[in-house]
Amino acid sequence: MPVTTERAAGAGRNGGPQPRQLIVTVYGLYAREDHGWLSVSSVVRLLADLGVDEPAVRSSISRLKRRDVLRSSSRDGVAGYALAPATVEILREGDIRIFDRRRAGSGEGWLLVVFSVPESERDKRHTLRTQLTRLGFGTAAPGVWIAPEHLYDETVEALGRLGLDRYADVFKAHHLAFGDLTSEVGRWWDLDGLQRRYAEFLACYRPVWRCWSRRRTTPPVAAFVDYVRVLTAWRRLPYLDPGLPLDLLPQGWNGVAAGELFAALHDRLRDPAHDRARTLINR
Repeated sequence: MPVTTERAAGAGRNGGPQPRQLIVTVYGLYAREDHGWLSVSSVVRLLADLGVDEPAVRSSISRLKRRDVLRSSSRDGVAGYALAPATVEILREGDIRIFDRRRAGSGEGWLLVVFSVPESERDKRHTLRTQLTRLGFGTAAPGVWIAPEHLYDETVEALGRLGLDRYADVFKAHHLAFGDLTSEVGRWWDLDGLQRRYAEFLACYRPVWRCWSRRRTTPPVAAFVDYVRVLTAWRRLPYLDPGLPLDLLPQGWNGVAAGELFAALHDRLRDPAHDRARTLINR
């Protein structure tokens, strides 16, 4: 087994991605080529490459089904699971955030979401807060959430899809006076926590990249294992980091280095990983 695979797999065992997270990554990467569907046997084979045994795969699929992430669906008498419609939309949004993420420039505007939810609909308040957090918003004040302006389309689409738009007003704004914006950004977002997450990603996957950068070939099995694991580890980070301007972030912001590392691994591993996945799916 290549050194890269051992390192990535070890990271998974020590608090790394859980089987259900790996399954979601695999579905996001490869199932959408088949209308969001994979046979159970294909998922078992794919996860076996990642060191997950069949009972754990089936148990994780059951959990994802209960959460309506996956739905049971047979094709030509073959048992399998398809992505739920809401999951397809989440993955589509994620493609932009993960693979084509943008960083705001100095002087660009802000997006404000102001919401009010009746006490009788407290569940909607929780859902709204959860969704805004997932989109990368920070909390400027109770009921006032803020993000870089470039998240406008993503925000309006998500709130409308979830039926939350009737509780919220969305504004574009500029900071004009009073207060130090750099200090405010540190209050609105947990930048220290995000720095730690980026540092963990770098510590785990820099050795993986060093191993790959020394290799002349890219074996599909090893590429598949490392690519699925690095994407699973990475895909949450672009949601926590909405792409704040660099001049408002702490010096030495390691989100830049982490993004460059992910891009390098993505470029090196994506195609051979895809070849391995299609071999297992079509078997």
